[in-house]
Amino acid sequence: MDTSTCWKSVLSERLPLLGHRNWIVVADAAYPSQTSPGIQTVATGETHEDVLSHVLQQIDQSPHVRPIVHLDKEVDLLDENAAPGIDTLRRFLDTSLNAFPVSKRLHEDIIADLDAAGETFDILLLKTNMVLPYTTVFLQLDCGYWDEESERSLRSTMAAAS
Repeated sequence: MDTSTCWKSVLSERLPLLGHRNWIVVADAAYPSQTSPGIQTVATGETHEDVLSHVLQQIDQSPHVRPIVHLDKEVDLLDENAAPGIDTLRRFLDTSLNAFPVSKRLHEDIIADLDAAGETFDILLLKTNMVLPYTTVFLQLDCGYWDEESERSLRSTMAAAS
């Protein structure tokens, strides 16, 4: 089984099991191997763009989850001199992620959240061959059929009934 088939199979097998509070991470080549027990790392051998596109397509076809996207705040400060190709990647990310809520935070803060989540919840980390810094896309999964407004309304109703 080639690498491409392998990571896609892992994603296909794992996605139905993932839900609210799980994460899928599309990481650059230098992303560290984390030791939290819930983190499974898979080397894809493919481009960042191809992996992210496939992951987003699979999530879109899964009515039980929707992504909350986290990006490294540092990516906005990189320029072509320091990181050739970063402008093209940013345009790709803007286009690919425009339908989702995107939060930009410091890289270390996102990794700390991911590490903490990996103590209790499963995380699928897909490493790509991307060699640009601060380009990891963190997809925190949320319930696809229940949103924050519905939850607030339910909690309000519960409080009123108490």
